[in-house]
Amino acid sequence: MHAMNYEMTLPADYDMDVIRARVAAKGHLLDDFPGLGAKAYLMRVRGEQGSPVNLYGSFYLWNSAQGMNSFLWGPGFQGVVNDFGRPAVRHWTGIAYEEGPATAEPARSAVRSRTPVEAGAELHEVTADAVAATGQLADRDGVLYAAAGVDPRTWELVTFSVWAHDAPKASGDVYQVLHLSQPERHLLHRGRQW
Repeated sequence: MHAMNYEMTLPADYDMDVIRARVAAKGHLLDDFPGLGAKAYLMRVRGEQGSPVNLYGSFYLWNSAQGMNSFLWGPGFQGVVNDFGRPAVRHWTGIAYEEGPATAEPARSAVRSRTPVEAGAELHEVTADAVAATGQLADRDGVLYAAAGVDPRTWELVTFSVWAHDAPKASGDVYQVLHLSQPERHLLHRGRQW
């Protein structure tokens, strides 16, 4: 599994209905994209749920590098680049994925947490702890799924969870989920990824 995320910060007075309309018109285009486990179309509105900015972004869980590359070098991502400029794309090697008790419910919100892996940390302990924490997070009421990954270039741990309600019980940045494409979510390997 590969996790991927990009975001575009928008002006404070940006009409976020433009983003809602964009996702309503185009979100379904990845509903059958090969290699894609899940893509959450994300939005944060300045002044809501602790957000200091207006933001549009996406968080992906890929089943294959080929699917991820097909998206990045294809027309889907080029459309984002054409409309918003080329964002930095964060990428993490997947270390854990779990389904939650609300797996069949519609997605309403998501939480992303990024934590540095301390220098000198025992990596097997960090990843074992992250796998266990992902399982505990996924067990919470209202969770569709939870995942964790590590960027071995920057040594950053990311945890991402999708929720069926607007009051997620997890720490991190809270997003509204405007659409969830999940053509191969059922193929994502549960548990640790090695």
